[in-house]
Amino acid sequence: MSQFEEMRNFVRVVEAGSISKAADQLGIAKSGVSRRLVELESRLGVRLLNRTTRRSSLTEAGQAYYQGALKLLTDISELDAATADSGALLKGTLRLAVPLSFGLSHLSPAIDEFLKAHSELTINIDFSDRQVDLVGQGVDLAIRIADMRDSNLQARRICPIRLLLCASPEYLAEYGVPTVPEDLKKHRVLQYDIGTGSVLRLQDKQGAEYLVQARPPIVANNGDFLRDMAMAGHGIVLTPSFIAWQAVAAGDLVSIMPDYCPPRRNAYAVYPRTRYLSRRARMFIDFLVERFGENPYWDQFSWP
Repeated sequence: MSQFEEMRNFVRVVEAGSISKAADQLGIAKSGVSRRLVELESRLGVRLLNRTTRRSSLTEAGQAYYQGALKLLTDISELDAATADSGALLKGTLRLAVPLSFGLSHLSPAIDEFLKAHSELTINIDFSDRQVDLVGQGVDLAIRIADMRDSNLQARRICPIRLLLCASPEYLAEYGVPTVPEDLKKHRVLQYDIGTGSVLRLQDKQGAEYLVQARPPIVANNGDFLRDMAMAGHGIVLTPSFIAWQAVAAGDLVSIMPDYCPPRRNAYAVYPRTRYLSRRARMFIDFLVERFGENPYWDQFSWP
């Protein structure tokens, strides 16, 4: 067993939080991970981890060794990437975590195109609107649509995301067209919820914020479902344009109150600050930035 492999094994145990999770991420038996860790501690003559049946925690010596090992492994990865032929085939596995609606509607065709250009690459993808623990689950990078405030992550902007208030023509004909946030209190407002609260936050062109506490007839954690419920006349929905664009273009939904929609957000590719970004991950991010751009295709028609 090389010192490099011992080091890599140790870093993966630390970042995964347990020997079991590290074994799953490395694709080897749990006993193999434990043996490598014991051999490393034996060679160094010091205990690096306090281990229980479920979790592992660093000793003081382990914390110092982890920081040094992480820097050394990162330097080696950077050296390999800088030396490698830029035209070489991409190989290995790219582990992704992406939002469900955005992933299925817009990343699926993008991944299809990327894999056709890099047929030796394997994609392992987790579709979820909830934020996953990138380090704990061994994810290389995630696509997130949010204001990036997590200092533990590196982020690269992929494209802007526009938000719309929409309702069906039938709903608006029956209940009327709201023109200011106060009007929404009298309307059926469908709620997207992943545990972030029930208040609808709007903002006018001057930056003033309006908080609308509506009683939603439908609460769901999936934007496609809420779009479909809005199309069926069940209420008004605040939704990204990448979900509603085809329904608006077809006239099945009408965009309302454009002067009060929240400011544009962004789609980001994010990854842990403590992990070197592999060449396959960097090339995939470059591909997405070029594919979607500053004016993504779902926004390339006339909005209200």
